[in-house]
Amino acid sequence: MSATGTTGSTIRGAASGVPVIRSLPAWLVVLIVPVATLALWELAGRAGLLPTGLIPTPTMTANAWYVWAFGPDSGGFNAYSGTWGGVVANSAQRVAQGYVLAVLIAVPTGILIGWSAVVARLLDPTIQSLRPIPITAWLPFSIAMFGIQDYGAIFLICLGAFYPILINTTHGARSLDQNLLRAALMMGASSRVILFRVVLPNALPAIFAGMRIGAGIAWSAVIVAELVAVKSGLGYVLWDAYYIGRMDVVVADMASIGVLGFLTDRLLIALEHRLIRWRYVR
Repeated sequence: MSATGTTGSTIRGAASGVPVIRSLPAWLVVLIVPVATLALWELAGRAGLLPTGLIPTPTMTANAWYVWAFGPDSGGFNAYSGTWGGVVANSAQRVAQGYVLAVLIAVPTGILIGWSAVVARLLDPTIQSLRPIPITAWLPFSIAMFGIQDYGAIFLICLGAFYPILINTTHGARSLDQNLLRAALMMGASSRVILFRVVLPNALPAIFAGMRIGAGIAWSAVIVAELVAVKSGLGYVLWDAYYIGRMDVVVADMASIGVLGFLTDRLLIALEHRLIRWRYVR
C-alpha cells in the first residue's frame, strides 16, 4: 500500500472514532481524560515508578483530602484535620474582595481608554509600562505597605486580575462596529447614550473573556500572597505542608485550588449566558 493510502486509512480510522465519542453523554466525555490520568498515576505509584514520599498516589491524596476536610482532629501529622472549610473560606474571601475590586476599576477604565483617544493617550502608556511587572515583584512592596495581613493579599489579587480585564475591555470598546455607531448618531443619540447603550453592550463578550482570565490569575495570586503576606489560607497550608513533608496535603491543596478555579469559571460562564443571551441565540 502506498504512503498516501496508509495516511488516508489512518485519518479515516481516527475520524470513525469521533461519532463514538459524540454519542456518549457530555458528562462522561468530560471525565475521560481526568479519569484516565488518575488511573495511570495510581498504577505508576503502585508499581513503584514514582519517588516514594515525594509524589503521593491519588488514593493517598484523596485520603489526606478527606481527613483535611472532615477530620477527626487527632493532633500531630493530622494538625490539618477538619480545617479545609475554614482555609477555603479565608482564601475565597480574599479572592472575592480583590477580584471584585479589579472588575470595578478595570471595566470603566478599559471602556474609557477604548472609547476616548484622549484618555488612551493619558493612561495607556503608564498601564502598559506597569503591566509586565510580575505579581511576585510586588510582594516586597505589598508587605512594606500593608504588613502581614489581608490587605496585602487583596492588593496582589486585584493587581493580578486587573490587567487582563482591562486589556480585554479596551479591545471590546475599540472593536465597535462603525455601522452601529453611525446608526446611533443618525437617531440623535448623545455620547452618554452611545457609551452605555452601544459601546458597553458591544464590549461585554470581551469583558467576560477578560474576567475569566482574571479569575484564574486571581486564584494564582492568592496562593502567592498567602505564601508570604498572610498566615492563613490555601497558600499558607501549601507551604506549611511542604515544609513538614506532607506531600499528600500539598497535592490535595493543589487539587482544591483547581476545583475552586473551575467552579469560579463556570459561575462566570453562567453569568455571561444570562447577561448576553443574544450572543448564543442561533
